Amino acid sequence: MAEAILEGHGLHTYYGDSHILRGVDFAIHAGEAIALMGRNGMGKTTLLRTLLGWLPLRDDGAGRLLLRGQDARRLKPHQIARAGIAYVPEGRGIFPNLTVRENLQMAARSGHAGRRDWDYERVLDTFPRLAERLHHGGAQLSGGEQQMLTIGRALLTNPDVLLLDEATEGLAPLVARDIWRTIAAIKASGIAVVVVDKNWRDLLAVADRALVLVKGEVALAGSATGLLEQPEALAAHLGV
Repeated sequence: MAEAILEGHGLHTYYGDSHILRGVDFAIHAGEAIALMGRNGMGKTTLLRTLLGWLPLRDDGAGRLLLRGQDARRLKPHQIARAGIAYVPEGRGIFPNLTVRENLQMAARSGHAGRRDWDYERVLDTFPRLAERLHHGGAQLSGGEQQMLTIGRALLTNPDVLLLDEATEGLAPLVARDIWRTIAAIKASGIAVVVVDKNWRDLLAVADRALVLVKGEVALAGSATGLLEQPEALAAHLGV
């Protein structure tokens, strides 16, 4: 397999004295989709934040973070973002005092190596609801529209990897279905995606590979289809 875009080896992450990630290995390659699963509090968001450089690894030599094969331990979050890693956080993080148009336009830029595959018009074609609400403030949007806006804003950075935390949490079923279709389209466009979501059936349907975290460790890993053939293991670790 080609070199990973983003990878971690033996990742240990702490919140103060609380040891959250315990030796996690992770890698994502161009164009693939990874499902990141686990019960609440098992380290999923912590892993994403570690990959983004928000939570630094300790200076004890343990754990490696690589971006296109280069040491990324010392990179700041904005440097990792500029290198093509985009994030859709749980809670969305839109600017409520800016309009939909302003939220989108403030993020638009070329990606790593000058990529310009996603522009303003393509995002509006992907999310027609946003095109109807360009002059609405971020705070005036429904939860589903806010999620569309956050994904659209991330796509306008023309990333190589898109990390989505709780992709469909709190959304109505029809809106969630639109989000899953969009995630599949993003993957088909060549962008690698890492998705956290509680709807494990929909998540595994769009993913190539999956990881299940339990208390900060990888308890299950493999192909999405392979995990679907282990219902007892999924039930034990996800409570499904």
